[in-house]
Amino acid sequence: MVSTPGNDRAVPNLPSRDFDATEAFYTAVGFERVFRDAGWMILTRGGLQLEFFPAPDLDPYSSSFMCSLRVADVDALYAAIRRAGVTEGTVGMPRLHPVRMQEWGLRAGYLVDLDGTQIALIEQRF
Repeated sequence: MVSTPGNDRAVPNLPSRDFDATEAFYTAVGFERVFRDAGWMILTRGGLQLEFFPAPDLDPYSSSFMCSLRVADVDALYAAIRRAGVTEGTVGMPRLHPVRMQEWGLRAGYLVDLDGTQIALIEQRF
């Protein structure tokens, strides 16, 4: 298959201390498992794809992993995360930071998942 610009994409590879817990968390938000074995897991939600590798010794409080999810309806994604039981807060995991206009010009909120990964939830404008 020849790659064309429309087929190219980047996919975040994120740590998981426990695949069962990670899958349960993201499934509650609307992601579905596409692949899983002992060394890799792929979850999708519409056009979003997150891939996870095992990191059982990860300290979530010192994790520097992060990624961005750019979506057409950031409010719908945020609401799905809230319905999954994630609350707004400034400490603890998981937690949400509300969607608001950022100083860099786009509306965005943040999710910190079970493993301390910060996921920017960004409203797609282009």
